[in-house]
Amino acid sequence: MKINNLIIITMAAALSACIKTDNRGAANTAAAKSMFEAFNRHDWKAMANHYADTASFLDPSFGPQYVKKTRAETAEKYTAMQQMFADIKDDIDAIHASGDVVVVEFTSSGTPQGGQKWHLPICSVLTFNKDGKIIKDATYYDNE
Repeated sequence: MKINNLIIITMAAALSACIKTDNRGAANTAAAKSMFEAFNRHDWKAMANHYADTASFLDPSFGPQYVKKTRAETAEKYTAMQQMFADIKDDIDAIHASGDVVVVEFTSSGTPQGGQKWHLPICSVLTFNKDGKIIKDATYYDNE
């Protein structure tokens, strides 16, 4: 009887850990969606507030290595991008979450002044801390 109780307690603890991870995944998914909504409103301060004070970025626009950027630097980057593409927008194609990591597949689009509209498929792997802030953003796209 003691062994059965021990098995039940162990299984309950394991299930509880899985549910906690799933809840965190759902909260992080909601935060990622909120960040993209701020992006599409061109509210760069609100978008940057989804990141920790300083976060690590892997982005072809920054080079081949991770770099640390502050919230202010993140907002500045997207403010400058909006100057080049006033109608810049991201459309989420798929979103996948597991615990602290959310993978977002999306298509970015914009039109340069006097130019032709472009569409670019992008994938971002976002890692969240326990406070629901992004601490690592690995973004992949073809920048050629």
